[in-house]
This record gives sequence, C-alpha cells and structure tokens, in this order.
Amino acid sequence: MQLTHLFKDDSAVSPVIGVILMVAITVILAAVIGTFVLGLGDQVGDTAPQASFSFDYDNAQYDLVVTHESGEAIDDARLSVAGDALNTTQTTTPWTTTVTAGTPVTLEVKDTLTGGETVRVVWTSESGSNSATLQKWTYNG
Repeated sequence: MQLTHLFKDDSAVSPVIGVILMVAITVILAAVIGTFVLGLGDQVGDTAPQASFSFDYDNAQYDLVVTHESGEAIDDARLSVAGDALNTTQTTTPWTTTVTAGTPVTLEVKDTLTGGETVRVVWTSESGSNSATLQKWTYNG
C-alpha cells in the first residue's frame, strides 16, 4: 500500500462534516423553538432589581419613613408596600416618581403595634407575572 494514496483519499471527510453540521443545526433550532414555546423568553426582563431600603420608625407620630438607600433606580409603578403594620387608609403605592437612591416616603402605621407586625417593599414585574420582596421591616416593640 502506498502512503501517498492515504493522504490523497478524502472521500469520507465530506459525509462526516455534513452529519455534524446537520446535528448542530437541529440542536440550535430545537433550543430556539423550545424557548419560545415554553415562554422562557418572556421572563428575561422579569428579574427583580437589586436595591436596599432603610426603615426609620417614629413611635410618637406613628410614621415609618422608608428610604431607598442604594441600588438600581426603580419605576414607581412597579413598587408597593404591604404588611399588617400599615394603617388601613395607607395607599399601597406611595411613591409618585422614579425611586432612586435617597428617595424617602412616609407611611402611616397603626397606633396599636404590639410586636411582630411587618411592612414589606414589594416589586412587581411589568407583566405582573413575577413579584419579589425587596426589603422587610418588623416592629419589635
């Protein structure tokens, strides 16, 4: 057998490369179609922002000042407050402008707090399908 004949014989290269390319294209198409069918592409923008809030409670006035300390700016329509420490007349979306670092809001709390009551700052995605508690405050008496 001649050694030069082995180097010149490339008849099997083309079918192997063709099969590899067909498998790769099939896998890529399956991944893209699967993402759209399962709705995973819609959740990309539904991740909660990274933000930190501080709470300052005034026992004499029954006010709780919530301040955005650091992190991403958040659309005020995406934020709300909830909890059993809030006064029933308190609005659940107290912010009126984009919430950036240093933005405070004053909440009215019940005058009969005994301990264990909470207030949560809640973010809700634009689609409304996801929500997350960004910060939580608990009254300790």
